[in-house]
Amino acid sequence: MKLLLVEDELALAEALCSVFSKENYITDHCDNGTDGLNNALTGIYDAVVLDVMLPGMNGFEILREMRKNKISTPVIMLTAKSQLEDKIYGLDSGADDYLTKPFETGELLARIRAATRRKGEVTSNTLSFGDLELRQKSGEIFCTATTQAVRLGSKEFQLLEFLMKNQKQIVTKEQLIERVWGYNDESEYNNVEVYISFVRKKLTFVGSTVKIKAVRGMGYSLEESV
Repeated sequence: MKLLLVEDELALAEALCSVFSKENYITDHCDNGTDGLNNALTGIYDAVVLDVMLPGMNGFEILREMRKNKISTPVIMLTAKSQLEDKIYGLDSGADDYLTKPFETGELLARIRAATRRKGEVTSNTLSFGDLELRQKSGEIFCTATTQAVRLGSKEFQLLEFLMKNQKQIVTKEQLIERVWGYNDESEYNNVEVYISFVRKKLTFVGSTVKIKAVRGMGYSLEESV
């Protein structure tokens, strides 16, 4: 899952990014409202964790612009304000949930899972294709035919997750760069090829019949070999 965190308290942002990484989420962080809005409007995220008080523009303004531009990404708002009026205003502006600082990270993770389930983005902790299972909690791939498993690195996991969520489509290199390395990342195309190679080796290691097929001039897709 790919998250956008818009939070100007750097210590809190660093702590949350670390927590999200342990959950195998890839996170883009913005420390001001202008950059946060620009990233949110791309629509590439599964959820946005959005602070209210931000330099540039506040979280309510970002949220209104997202909904005005038909970006339906789930938004969990963070704020030091606990007044009922602020919560009502945030929810009426299009927020999916609202969490008052200070909060427990476990509660934030639960709210993210709940918000993405309501959007239908995440319905299970396991993605499946052919004899292959991608286990989101452990970060492993598991072959049901051989019962072999191996843990994936963070970018390997995000790459295969995106392919499995789009298993009936051809995924372009541009899409993979945006999804795995980040919208503003300047990763070269060969980074994708390197990590595709890593994942292929691990698919072979567990004995899966699932292959990552290169579609010349277009991108990659998953297929089962017979």
